[in-house]
Amino acid sequence: MRLLAAKVFALLLLLFVSLPSLAETSPDKSPNDNNEYRFVELSNGLRAILISDKHAQKAAASMNVAVGSGDDTREREGISHFLEHMLFLGTEKYPEPGEYQQFIKSHGGSHNAFTAFRNTNYFFDIQADYLESALDRFAQQFAAPLFTAELVDRERNAVHSEFSAKQKEDGRRFYSVKKAASNPEHAFHQFAVGNLTTLENTDDNPLRPDLIEFWKTRYSANLMTLAVYGPQSLDALEAMVRGRFDAIENRNLKPKVHSASLLSADTLPAKVTAEAIKDVRSLSLSFPMPSQQENYRTKPASYIANLLGHEGPGSLFDVLKKNGLADSLSAGIGMDTGTDATLDISIALTPEGLRRQEEIVALAFRYIDIIRDQGISQNRFEEMQQLARIDFRFREQSEPMHEVMRLSSQLQDYPADDLLSAPWLMERYAPDQYQAILARLTPENVMVYLLAPQLELNNPNLTRWYETPWQLEPLDVNRVESKTPKALADALRLPLPNPFVPENLTMVSGKTMSKPELLSSGDGMAIWFARDTRFNTPKANVFFSLRTPAARVSARSSVLTHLLVDSINSNLNAWAYSARLAGLDYSIYPHLRGITVRVSGYNDKLHTLMNRILMQISAPHITQQRFDIARQNLIDSLQNKAKDRPVAQTSEFIQTALLEGAWSTEEKLRAAREVTRDELISFTEALLSEVDPVLLAHGNITEAYALNLAQQIEAIVLGKSDFVAVDRSRVRKLPANEMLVSLDVAHPDTGYTLYTQGNNTSFDERARFRLLAQIISSPFYEEIRTTRQLGYIVYATPFEMLETPALGFVVQSPGASQSDIDQAVREFTAGFEETLGNLDEQRLKREKQAVISSILEQDRQLGEISGRYWREIDRGADSFDSREQLAKAVNAVSLEELKATFRDSVLNRDRALRVVTGGEGLGANEARDLILQQPPVTAK
Repeated sequence: MRLLAAKVFALLLLLFVSLPSLAETSPDKSPNDNNEYRFVELSNGLRAILISDKHAQKAAASMNVAVGSGDDTREREGISHFLEHMLFLGTEKYPEPGEYQQFIKSHGGSHNAFTAFRNTNYFFDIQADYLESALDRFAQQFAAPLFTAELVDRERNAVHSEFSAKQKEDGRRFYSVKKAASNPEHAFHQFAVGNLTTLENTDDNPLRPDLIEFWKTRYSANLMTLAVYGPQSLDALEAMVRGRFDAIENRNLKPKVHSASLLSADTLPAKVTAEAIKDVRSLSLSFPMPSQQENYRTKPASYIANLLGHEGPGSLFDVLKKNGLADSLSAGIGMDTGTDATLDISIALTPEGLRRQEEIVALAFRYIDIIRDQGISQNRFEEMQQLARIDFRFREQSEPMHEVMRLSSQLQDYPADDLLSAPWLMERYAPDQYQAILARLTPENVMVYLLAPQLELNNPNLTRWYETPWQLEPLDVNRVESKTPKALADALRLPLPNPFVPENLTMVSGKTMSKPELLSSGDGMAIWFARDTRFNTPKANVFFSLRTPAARVSARSSVLTHLLVDSINSNLNAWAYSARLAGLDYSIYPHLRGITVRVSGYNDKLHTLMNRILMQISAPHITQQRFDIARQNLIDSLQNKAKDRPVAQTSEFIQTALLEGAWSTEEKLRAAREVTRDELISFTEALLSEVDPVLLAHGNITEAYALNLAQQIEAIVLGKSDFVAVDRSRVRKLPANEMLVSLDVAHPDTGYTLYTQGNNTSFDERARFRLLAQIISSPFYEEIRTTRQLGYIVYATPFEMLETPALGFVVQSPGASQSDIDQAVREFTAGFEETLGNLDEQRLKREKQAVISSILEQDRQLGEISGRYWREIDRGADSFDSREQLAKAVNAVSLEELKATFRDSVLNRDRALRVVTGGEGLGANEARDLILQQPPVTAK
């Protein structure tokens, strides 16, 4: 018996010793990826991907649990979301409810979580040196949460506040309609957020026992996937993980299988119509089909969606847009439960498109028929495959938090070997799979969703909790087929081969320049150039700004600038869409000083795209139809601002009142209703008559390339322009003492934003406000949101605009008045004075380092550096060291200076603007008139 036991022990020991080597693998990665990876499986079944980036200054981790709102019981809708909240509020080892948040924040990090249908994801980032301590706290949340009884009732109020804050948002309301229209036997049909009713906590129906039971019967180590990112070696990262996360109990649970159909087969085909609050119009075609997860190596749904969502000449979208029926279109997998899925075509309609919605549905099915008959092509597949391979080959890293969130989620769906490459895999041509998808895209197998305002619904249903009017009716297949507009159908055609597929992917010679060099200025265009090959990607970014006094004369000129940009973008879209597919991106956008063009991506054919954009700027084709649509869209978006959440409206008022060259929503709305196409055409000519142009060319390019681009610009756009200086906008200085402004907002919640402004724009003043925001933000959240439960949206933040420092205190409350909120803020700040006074040198140093690490955050992509250079050029900081100067100033802040800033700005509110909804205060127009009389904030 002893001999047998010894043999068993030896075998177990051998197995234990062998486990790591058997479980450890390194996934296939991009040739451009210098990180090291290791997949490990712990003894409790938890799977983890470790990422070692020896240059990382920030570390991050994400835990994905294969449990989501789809696991909620019918008796406790929203309990998975509630559990997500409760896991942050204390563990056996770290019992204080705010300890984890405070630790993360005070070491330069951030954290959050979200609950989806099948998964819940928890994540944080932090200064790299503190990763191990953060992981110790993080692991405890899953191994030994306290679920403290007195916090249960408090946190259910927080969940209710989150529900209340979004009750008037069309996205949530429309989602509630989709749930109501889904199969009642499917878990998707249930309410996912939770509120005081579904999370009832009474003597007869106590919540805490149900919460603990849900945690014990749903959460298990074998359902968890972890991603950890840091500069430490893989061995060190593995030691951090194995010593902590193996304490999570393995209850040997299985993910919930959703066997019921997402949409009831006996209800299809059908149409669901829902009423929107805002001026939005959307039409969606949703086709149920089997889950596509197992097809990740061939991606048949992506192949079909690529064709459905194409925007090139002759595409469904192009035909709809040219005929004034649609503003955008997208296609792809809408939802995948692991059992079934939907493929969705989503279209943003114009007012005319809303009137002709039946024709649009019919036209979509005609386009599907064309794809079915002509779209299955080996050449087309090979082009998609080539672009995917190029994209993977030259993939750039995102910031650590985004990487871990993505990888922990993907680890639930893909084997470890394919974890990094799975999103780009298109291994083989799979015509049978493409046809299988297309066989589901029929009028007999569709749910059509329509969302629009002011619908005349006949005796509509109201969704539970959100009270959204909606109705469901059968879809007449014969009527769909009879509504096909022949002229539009005849214009449909499949995309041609992509002319923008990059061919020259070589790197230019020469060292990366430490900062841009000014090649030319004087009376003409300022030309900035920087060769940069540090990421080993054959890409470049080009920024070109047409600063012009014509853009800032009035609210009317601001509106005209916006409409001009719309025309340029509209004219480019069909031609340039192929460039986007081939890794070339562009944006053209209006700003306070004029218009900016940004083109980025593989430099091989970047100049071709740039040339076409310049031609459009020089001579845009402005049709009456497009002008009418663009003007209506602008009017709709401006009117919709009055229906934004309260704190969005209070913040919007602050920005438009204080920024020179910014105009109020009312002023722009009045102008938008009056302008004409002829006026826009005249404005286009005036815009180019006087300009202050500037160009930045940065990346895998030569100086000669930059100068050639400049010649293009001068020849095509600037030939008849006079050069003038257009000064940068500034921020108006608030008058002494506090100004209270009350906005009239149609929302049940109260909005509150307290903006306290600095004295000047110096680095020293900016540093004091940044550091103060760092120290105060976590306690403010803990006091106002967690302890007092005044609302879900609660934060204190730097509110810096154009280098003018400020602090913002923001609260949106479903129950408290603006005076109640302000009283709570005053009581908090009064108590915080003592906290600040007791701050020791060690804590101050730690908080400084957290701010400095944020300011000097590591550049991970070429675009991040280009953007930073462009912002420096915009502010005239041609030494390109603003980050370093600000970090140096933060390091030099003394405790006495910090206390003085707090006393003047926060306690005394020397220069403060409190904007609220409801209650007493100056009206918006009266307050704005007072502010407009103030001088700008100066440098010192």
